[in-house]
Amino acid sequence: MSEPNIQEAVKQRYGEAAKRAASGGTSCCGGGAQLSGCDPITKDLYTDTEKGALPAKAVSASLGCGNPTALAKLQPGEVVLDLGSGGGIDVILSAKRVGPTGKAYGLDMTDEMLALARENQKKAGIENVEFLKGAIENIPLPDNTVDVIISNCVINLSGDKDRVLAEAFRVLKPGGRFAVSDVVVRGPVPADIRKSVELWAGCIAGALEEHEYREKLARAGFQSIDVEPTRVYKVEEAREFLEAAGLDPETVGPQIDGKFISAFVRATKPVSKPAAMVSSAEPCCGPACCS
Repeated sequence: MSEPNIQEAVKQRYGEAAKRAASGGTSCCGGGAQLSGCDPITKDLYTDTEKGALPAKAVSASLGCGNPTALAKLQPGEVVLDLGSGGGIDVILSAKRVGPTGKAYGLDMTDEMLALARENQKKAGIENVEFLKGAIENIPLPDNTVDVIISNCVINLSGDKDRVLAEAFRVLKPGGRFAVSDVVVRGPVPADIRKSVELWAGCIAGALEEHEYREKLARAGFQSIDVEPTRVYKVEEAREFLEAAGLDPETVGPQIDGKFISAFVRATKPVSKPAAMVSSAEPCCGPACCS
């Protein structure tokens, strides 16, 4: 499937989800069911304390697979960028963590989600937030401006993940952190799932295998790469999820049981230029660099 088609499918699905949340309904990562029917992906990601301090519409629009703001260990004064910020739940939580001396950006391509996010920001009374319109493959920020990049079950939806990771690397400051929640695959997955637009827009079909994710991060220039499982999806949890996508749980379920996981993916942008990127015209600094 071509990148424009994937992007349009995702845009349409998440625009509809934003409208449901704005009207007081709930959103679902998997395709139209209520939140309780999305147990494998969206359930119990945030503490009651976190949810209690947020606008109800921000919580109902949550479409993630993890809680990157809690895992990223954000510090006061840091600048944070959320790729695919949706209704703004992670941006608002991040803004609270970095405090008034820091800033949280949210990037989303869907007008409906941006409108909902700005409404949620206003209700939360948070000022150190800015929502940007754009695609995660073309981040509208200058080089070396962000301390931490977070994302919540969005990078797997992109049809050009290499471009996303290259852009993330570009806007991070030297020493900056990549700290995202994402769906990751462990083992082979049936072709019909990979081809399903419904599942792609529902967080599953676009997921990378773990070794692919690591390789792409390294190719983009990242170091200290780590993939930490936070939830393993079992077939008995995914029955309603699969049915919502038009797939037979009895047939597909055993083929995906335990192969999809939510994971916290960490990496760091080097403080100095990696050896592989150093020009051959630059002088050698020691015996190791010339071997």
